[in-house]
Amino acid sequence: AFFIFNQKGEVLISRLYRTDFKRSIADVFRIQVVSNPDVRSPIITLGSTSFFHVRVNNLYVVAVTKTNANAALVFEFCYRFINICKSYFGKVDEESIKNNFVVVYELVDEINDFGYPQNSEIDTLKTYITTESVVSATQAPETSSRITAQATGATSWRRSGDDVKYKKNEAFVDVVEVVNWMGSAKGTTLRADVDGHIQMRAYLSGTPECKFGLNDKLVIDRGAAAGGSDAVELDDCQFHQCVRLNDFDADRSISFIPPDGEFELMKYRATSNIKLPIKVIPTVTEIGTSKVSYDITIKTTFSPKLSATNIVVRIPTPLNTTDVDVGSVGTGKAKYVPGENVVVWKIPRLQGGQECSISAMAQLTSTTTRQVWARPPIDIDFQVLMFTASGLIVRFLKVFEKSNYHSIKWVRYLTKANGGYQVRVSQTFLPHPAMK
Repeated sequence: AFFIFNQKGEVLISRLYRTDFKRSIADVFRIQVVSNPDVRSPIITLGSTSFFHVRVNNLYVVAVTKTNANAALVFEFCYRFINICKSYFGKVDEESIKNNFVVVYELVDEINDFGYPQNSEIDTLKTYITTESVVSATQAPETSSRITAQATGATSWRRSGDDVKYKKNEAFVDVVEVVNWMGSAKGTTLRADVDGHIQMRAYLSGTPECKFGLNDKLVIDRGAAAGGSDAVELDDCQFHQCVRLNDFDADRSISFIPPDGEFELMKYRATSNIKLPIKVIPTVTEIGTSKVSYDITIKTTFSPKLSATNIVVRIPTPLNTTDVDVGSVGTGKAKYVPGENVVVWKIPRLQGGQECSISAMAQLTSTTTRQVWARPPIDIDFQVLMFTASGLIVRFLKVFEKSNYHSIKWVRYLTKANGGYQVRVSQTFLPHPAMK
């Protein structure tokens, strides 16, 4: 069974694929999950029935099964459905589902047959499920036959070569990494990992054969081979269905016939040999019970030819802070945000190999005893172009097509941090204010 609930527990979309389910199963999810604020797990099993749910904006996307289903497959289906809706409607919320419920039902029935996921390629679906009913009703017979051949053929993700034509043949490859790091106050790494994906936009005529290679020293399973200090070690990889995995296992090259337009070619995760682009050196001192002194320095560790942009440093302050006097700011601007109990330091750009500092003094409400402070970590957001924290690089990118046309290839790297790059604060306490 498949459902979409709003945040009140009302059913917006309902489809029962098997006869062993009744419509009342939706009431069970409403009572046990939507109305229960203590539920944290995305999988709830009640008796012989398992509920898999994904939250997106103000909606619950729910799949229900009574069999021992593959959980990864069920969640992949849910996220695929969300991405399809985003492609069709621009966003996924209660309003878009209600305004397009006919198309949503068409999509649900097309990508799921008797409870088994079927074709979920967005480009293929858009050829015969459209938001304009007149267009789909007036398709020529030869067009319908081509759609059938694409949906059931060896390359269901791409139309036949004669249907794809471009004046300028281009391929764009974006290697995007989100780096997560937790550091101690002394600078040692407590945890570091990278979530990366390779996004591709292919505007290529015909049916091209694409091939690009990754690092020579690329280790996927650390238990199988030792990579060394300069090797790129990936814990796991996931590829688009168009990739031929035999070539990748042999020489770390990726061969595929790409879908037309934008798609995610590969996802990966790394936890070893992570290159940290920014180093943080915090010094936070509690002075008596009335003040907290801050001296924060950040250093960029990458090449001077590169630069970090949109740097935002969030420095936490005690809950009983009355005001913060920001002293010297080496680069950028800083201000105290009372509603969030943080000092926000924004730096538009910082070149590689540079450092900058900030000093501030927080004034606290007068107390006779020292207030216990949880000391949340300092959080940093940033972006660095043409840099990868995992060390992953694209060695080459080639396009082969029977007409032998010239193609233009572009490769871009982007490493960013968004809420997961943090450093803990040391506990330094001066019992009495310094005397002049």
